Amino acid sequence: MAEPLKAMYNEGFLRGLGAKIHAVYSAFDTEGFITEAMKEPWEELELKARMRRISETMGSYLPPRYEDALRVLYAIDKDCAGFPYLIFPDFVEVFGGKEEHWELSMAALERFTSKSSAEFAVRPFMLRDPQRMIAQMLRWSQSPDEHVRRLASEGSRPRLPWGQALPMFKRDPAPVLPVLEQLKADPSLYVRKSVANNLNDIAKDHPDIVIATARRWKGNNADTDWIVRHGCRSLIRKADPQIMELFGYAPEETGAPLVTAAALNVEPDVVRIGDSCELQYALTVREGEPVRIRTEYGIDFVKAGGKTSRKLFLLSDKTVPGGTSLSGVRTHRWGDLTTRRHYPGVHAITLLVNGRETAQAELLLEPQYTGGEE
Repeated sequence: MAEPLKAMYNEGFLRGLGAKIHAVYSAFDTEGFITEAMKEPWEELELKARMRRISETMGSYLPPRYEDALRVLYAIDKDCAGFPYLIFPDFVEVFGGKEEHWELSMAALERFTSKSSAEFAVRPFMLRDPQRMIAQMLRWSQSPDEHVRRLASEGSRPRLPWGQALPMFKRDPAPVLPVLEQLKADPSLYVRKSVANNLNDIAKDHPDIVIATARRWKGNNADTDWIVRHGCRSLIRKADPQIMELFGYAPEETGAPLVTAAALNVEPDVVRIGDSCELQYALTVREGEPVRIRTEYGIDFVKAGGKTSRKLFLLSDKTVPGGTSLSGVRTHRWGDLTTRRHYPGVHAITLLVNGRETAQAELLLEPQYTGGEE
């Protein structure tokens, strides 16, 4: 079994960090720092809780003045790059939130983000003073450093995974849009992915705004077109009619259904949690002009309380001649994931073309075999 991500924060990491700090700040008590950081219930702490424990403990052993503590971190940050060093921007979040520290903290976040990421640490600042922070994001969006430009977008996402939500931008994303406008043709894919994810966040609360933005941006620049497509992915999955039209997916026509025949078969149709099945599908599109079709299968997963929740899985997305017949086989595994837990019960499986249900089958999912008696 893979080691949990939180395990990267261990005694060896803390000892190495302590040695780096002690080399530039001789008063740093490495042993005391390690003991304090790893006090109970260290083993029970998850990733972000361990990160916060380390940040807070650093604050106890670094110079008491925030400015002086930052100078120590600045002296070693060139050797402190990568995911584990999210603790540096987290230190800024914990200790740099006072008004008198604003400029220092913005400079520190700008510096540290290129070595790990400050996308989480900026969010409390955004919640406290969104107008001031949006102005900062606009400045960052013009930085020559792609990491800083990405921070402008990623830090203002309304629904950043693992990060605090920004409810004011979920209610009204208008302040974020000028930042995205500045970055809509960014030369860095790293930045463009963030802009697309920001748009996708906004689409969950304000699809009309994203549709209007997509119409305005589309067709002017290849990099921008990529952002538009990726940023509209949730609307495409929902088969929003305006978005489907914008991207050229074939609509239904009166008296001429897009799919004239479709079938879906599941083999076997009874499996245990952890096992796999094969989905065999076939469909025929209407005669006539070439059409763009997006073919997916959706599974109505049974949840812990007995209700169901559908998740879609892409099979193909392409333009085909009229009258084309398509078929294929897809293996689906029913093993638990960190993002999805399976529960026994009858699962409906549906074949969808451009968001419309065309065929359906059922699978009975049974409890995982544990090696005991049935």
